[in-house]
Amino acid sequence: MIITMADDLPGRTITSVIGVARGNVVRARFFGNDIVAGLRQIVGGEVTEYTKLLAEAREQAFDRMVAHAQDMQADAVITMRFATSMVMAGSAEILAYGTAVKLD
Repeated sequence: MIITMADDLPGRTITSVIGVARGNVVRARFFGNDIVAGLRQIVGGEVTEYTKLLAEAREQAFDRMVAHAQDMQADAVITMRFATSMVMAGSAEILAYGTAVKLD
C-alpha cells in the first residue's frame, strides 16, 4: 500500500478514485500523566507524556486508515492528512484520511 501526502504518484497512473479512506481514534489523558505534565509546565520543556500519547494516537489512526483503504481494495492513498479535534475536556480525536485510488 502506497501512502502519500502528494496529489499524484510520479511514474504511476491513477486509473480510478475509490473514495475517502479514513481512520480515527479518540484518546483521553491519563490522570497520572496530568500530574507530571503539570509539574513540567512549572519548569518548562516538552511534555513528553502527551507527545507519546499523541504519537500513539496518530499511529493508530493511520493504521486504521490503511486498513480501511485495504478493505476498499485500494492500491494507494493520496492526499493523506491528519486532523485533530477536541471531543471533550481531556480527550481528543485524531483522524487520518486521504483519497483511496486504484493504480494501473
